[in-house]
Amino acid sequence: QVHLVESGGGLVQAGGSLRLSCVVSGTIFSLNSVGWYRQAPGKQREGVLCINNNGFSTYYADSVKGRFTISRDLAKNTVYLQMNSLKPEDAAVYYCARASYYCSGDTSRYSYWGQGTPVTVSS
Repeated sequence: QVHLVESGGGLVQAGGSLRLSCVVSGTIFSLNSVGWYRQAPGKQREGVLCINNNGFSTYYADSVKGRFTISRDLAKNTVYLQMNSLKPEDAAVYYCARASYYCSGDTSRYSYWGQGTPVTVSS
């Protein structure tokens, strides 16, 4: 069974940084494409970034370009989301998810999800 566990969320002031982690187990990590999504209260879940199994990443949220990056550590089976210059509008629950095949902006293309980690940004 595939499991994804996020961590690293919390409260940060606007302009600050956080690094989220997503540990993936139950699968051959290097073969997986893993994405980060976020969902703010009252809003739909939206794609943020995804890293394909070949190591290349794709942005799904224009608002985070230049501020967020995604990376992975194959030895630790972990995908990271580095978030810099955080804004109040970045506040949401952040989820990582394993794509069924390749990265996609469509949530239905992801077969396994973590439980989420909340990010709060104070102004």
